This record gives sequence, structure tokens and C-alpha cells, in this order.
Amino acid sequence: MTNHWYMLTLIGEDKPGIVAAITQALFEQGMNLGETSMLRLGGNFTIMMMVNGVDDETGLRERLEPVIEAQGMCLHIDPIKARLHEHLLPNIQVTVSGADRAGIVAQVTAALASAGFNVLDLESDVAGTADKPVYIMQIAGVAEVSVEAIEQALETLRQDGVDVNVSPIETYIG
Repeated sequence: MTNHWYMLTLIGEDKPGIVAAITQALFEQGMNLGETSMLRLGGNFTIMMMVNGVDDETGLRERLEPVIEAQGMCLHIDPIKARLHEHLLPNIQVTVSGADRAGIVAQVTAALASAGFNVLDLESDVAGTADKPVYIMQIAGVAEVSVEAIEQALETLRQDGVDVNVSPIETYIG
């Protein structure tokens, strides 16, 4: 096994069997998976996964090409540092909803960043109707400041009619 790690990003139209086909191909090539994130977004299936087991990007691409084509997916590969076993536990959850408009994600995340909030996971969805879309975000992250400080950083968004809820995440280990 090599110490060369790569981040694979795959995107294609959602259908049953994508995860099975991709992971089987990686297994058959003797590749090792690190952390992964796989989810459906707007009728598409997206995969981000850390892999190692080949010496170069060209070899990795050649080995995966048949299964990628068969699944009708697009592949992007980046060399990375693996940094495994450094999982951060979120301590603050932020829920945001408001009329869907350009810039809402940028405004929310800029306000959070100004308070020292590090986004670990952000999921969003467009709800409501085509005439009255509502943008919803769930954001989990880490901050060394209080929930109140995060609340204060988001106050201008509330004044613009965006519903914001900030709460601590209690993590029990043991």
C-alpha cells in the first residue's frame, strides 16, 4: 500500500447501484478508502472519497475509467494529505430558513466565520413552492466562543427576515 492519497469527486445522475459499483471497483483494485461523503443532490448523486493504493493519478484514473463510464459519471481526482483520525466534533448547530435568494449562504457563512465558527458540515435544501421558495440550511461546526456570540454575529440576518436558530451540541463519549 502506498502513502499516496487522493480525493475522488464523482457526479452523475442518481440511480441504484452507484455506490456498490464504485466501491467494488476500488476493492478489486486493492484500494483503501478513508473518509467518504455520498449523497443525492437534486436528482444527481455525488461522491467524495479519500482513497489510496496506487502510485499516481494516471494509474488511478485508468483503473476506474470502465466503471465510471458504465455508471455515466464524471470523475475528478486531487492528491491530498490524508490526515485521518483527526475528526472534529461539532459543538454548535445552526439552523437557517428564509426566502430563497442569491447570497444567503454567503451571508450566513461570512457571519459565522467572523465569529470564529468553523463549518464542519453544511446541508441545504430548497423547500416551499416554485413561486415561494424557502432556503433551509443545517450547519454543524466548532467555535470557541459562546452560543450567544454566534447569535450576535447572525443578528443582521434576523433583521432581514431570515429565521436563525443556534444551539449547543452536547456530545457524550464513553
